[in-house]
Amino acid sequence: MKRDLTELQRGEFDVVVIGGGIYGVCTAWDAALRGLSVALIEKSDFGGATSSNSLKIIHGGLRYLQHADFKRMRESIVERSHLMRIAPHLVHPLPCLMPTYGHALKSKEVMAVALLINDLIGFDRNRIVGSQSIPHGRIISKKEILDIVPGLDENGLTGGAVWYDCQVSNSERMLLSILHSAVAAGAVAANYVEMVGLQKDGDRVTGVKALDTMSGDEFVIQSKLVINNSGPWVNSVLQNLNGHYVQPKVELSAAMNLVVKRKIFHEYAVGLWSKKQFKDADAVVSKGGRLFFITPWKDYTLVGTTHVQYEGKPSDFKIRESDIVNFMNEVNDAYPPANLKREDVSFFYGGLLPSDGVNPQTGDVKLLKTYRIVDHKIENGLDGMISIYGVKYTTARDVAEKIVDYVFKKFGKSAPECQTSSRPVYGGNLDSFDEFLRVEKSKPSKLSEDVIEHLISNHGSAYRKIVRYAEENPLLAEPIDSSSITIKAEIIHAIRDEMALKLSDVIRRRTELGSAECPSDAALKTCAQLMAEELGWDAARIQKEIEETKEIYVPAA
Repeated sequence: MKRDLTELQRGEFDVVVIGGGIYGVCTAWDAALRGLSVALIEKSDFGGATSSNSLKIIHGGLRYLQHADFKRMRESIVERSHLMRIAPHLVHPLPCLMPTYGHALKSKEVMAVALLINDLIGFDRNRIVGSQSIPHGRIISKKEILDIVPGLDENGLTGGAVWYDCQVSNSERMLLSILHSAVAAGAVAANYVEMVGLQKDGDRVTGVKALDTMSGDEFVIQSKLVINNSGPWVNSVLQNLNGHYVQPKVELSAAMNLVVKRKIFHEYAVGLWSKKQFKDADAVVSKGGRLFFITPWKDYTLVGTTHVQYEGKPSDFKIRESDIVNFMNEVNDAYPPANLKREDVSFFYGGLLPSDGVNPQTGDVKLLKTYRIVDHKIENGLDGMISIYGVKYTTARDVAEKIVDYVFKKFGKSAPECQTSSRPVYGGNLDSFDEFLRVEKSKPSKLSEDVIEHLISNHGSAYRKIVRYAEENPLLAEPIDSSSITIKAEIIHAIRDEMALKLSDVIRRRTELGSAECPSDAALKTCAQLMAEELGWDAARIQKEIEETKEIYVPAA
């Protein structure tokens, strides 16, 4: 997977996709598999903005019962099954637990009905997922839940509800695996290429004016259709319509998840109700508080998610120290045994999501509940461009399928069958993750079994490419530092095969080095020096990259 800007300038593409988040890469993959010529550009790095803000849960949509939204619930269950099948190295079942109280809306009785409906709507949830499976939901006793979640408020506590969703162990690698798949199918992709204008012929868009932010060079990408999949920048892109601006624009909300450098719970993702009141005006049944999850993830805990209304430019968004402290205090109020202290929070994920405004009575954010596809020929009289408002990581593949169906409709052609629901992503060519892991770890190798498991967990069946780098040069088999399982070959792979151009690309997205906390100074220096040798950086550039990467882990004052 190479970054070749000359390919972007050769001929006319069927579609150019603006935005390399999860929706953009899924759209590029689907379109390329169905025979369309595709260009994909991203103004920074792939998955570097909203898609990086993930609680890493693939939801089956149990919460949609609150709105009696069985359609969205079914969509989520089906997509969860698809992701388990096409990315078995990254997506695994996750048991979830919620305490039950009294005999009203949070009771055992109500939750038992909810779990039954969930199982009925997902009756075929294990038909296509290979060796993994999603068990039935169940109700547990008060004693059982206190064994799992000690220190719960016992006032009215009757037990708990257990159900299963999935966890994507590395959401960054999931996105990159889909990107690999898109490029393998024929898409031409490039990061650090910003759309700075639209190429138009009268009332028709014929391409985009692009800027290579690394060199400052400008060029044009010709296309029959532009797909604006730019996430929170969707409104900024629409400013280029020159008089065809969409009104009203979609508002934004700021979301945040915390990374805690210890495990609060070891097996279950535990849903707890905030003590703060929250009213969802669209809910058929309102439980009066916002639910957040405390989720075990590797040796850490993920806690989320908060939502507040955001005013300002997407490029100015930054998590503040007060945001972290306020949410940490809210968690402690809901579950005092968590006893979170500021030094426990090793990192924070933030992103901007489309909202449907604010509840005027409470000030609570109303998240946009369903995706939107806007055809600007219909909305604004400007043909050749559509915009997408995506709302959920879990259903990005499904929305991309609908986008590509719409593209063929605009082209006046019959849409070929979508393949992304059944074709494994890059690295996903294995029937059973556990069996593949067992067999590969038993093979003779100069790398330790722990390193092999680490590589397979992140790269699946494609891990052997990294192993080859280590076999060709034994120095690349060395760990980045004494505390890391990441090896130097992963850095070389990121540069040569995955378009890593900045140190943060490697630290935050291509490897696990900085997914939970800032790496050590020694690790940052080692990675920067490896990149310098590959990309020709001087000492000043090395220092600049290290400083910029460290800044990611520092909240605004």
